Amino acid sequence: MTLTLKISALTKTFAGVKALDAVSLDIAPGQRVALLGHNGAGKSTMMKIILGLIPYDSGTVEVCGGRPGAPAARAQVAYLPENAAFHPALTGQEQIAHYLSLRGESPKLAMDLLERVGLHAAARRRIGTYSKGMRQRVGLAQALIGKPRLLVLDEPTSGLDPVSRRDFYALLDGLAAEGASILLSSHALTEVEARTDRILILSGGRMVAMGTLADLRRTAALPVAMQVTARNGYISELAAALPGAIRVEGDLRLTCAQDEKLPILARIAGFGDKVADIEVVPPSLEDIYSHFSRRDGQ
Repeated sequence: MTLTLKISALTKTFAGVKALDAVSLDIAPGQRVALLGHNGAGKSTMMKIILGLIPYDSGTVEVCGGRPGAPAARAQVAYLPENAAFHPALTGQEQIAHYLSLRGESPKLAMDLLERVGLHAAARRRIGTYSKGMRQRVGLAQALIGKPRLLVLDEPTSGLDPVSRRDFYALLDGLAAEGASILLSSHALTEVEARTDRILILSGGRMVAMGTLADLRRTAALPVAMQVTARNGYISELAAALPGAIRVEGDLRLTCAQDEKLPILARIAGFGDKVADIEVVPPSLEDIYSHFSRRDGQ
């Protein structure tokens, strides 16, 4: 399988400070990858290098089989910045038709693209009347021109309402199913937790964690939380059998190490119908991100 993006030992220095320090990663067709990191971690520098906007000091970068910024790579890569800016006097349809013409495609495709991002009804309104979320969707429509193999998205849901965010990720799911690779930088950890295949965490220019959410949970080895609801009259019996559990109203709350989870669940299951419900809450992506950031001294 040909990788859409392959980076090996990438290093970039600004005024003696390493913005990226021997960073390696790869993205296969159809993968949705979240790029996380604090401000100054190196995310923007990496994206600029992938897009061919700035040079790098050492390492190798292959974008759709070519060098970053080469005509063949640029034709297959789309970018959406956090704050997309367009001419306020143009309508959404006129703006997208203009970009289609620049890419050598028919301007008649503008309405189809705007419909995909939920702007069909506002297509003939001036962009100066659009909300920030609507302008962001114009940017996404522009990014979809030419069916790119790699989409680089920087805080793409900034300014979108909850319903628009849901629709946006549904659109990304469809693009990934068609084989597009997606590299998405975001601070909205709750959003990306369930909508990406792999997670990359940059800190101080270094890749401190990489893998699926399950991989990172195993590596971080953070405790698992449980909440047990007892049937009437049995909470004291359950509390006695679960040392360390805390009574909160009619429930018992406890935490355990990852390797203790199954034995504790088996013990709770042994109480049969004395247990009304049990909820297992694994470490969230926010917990994992905080863990690796603290470990790196951030």
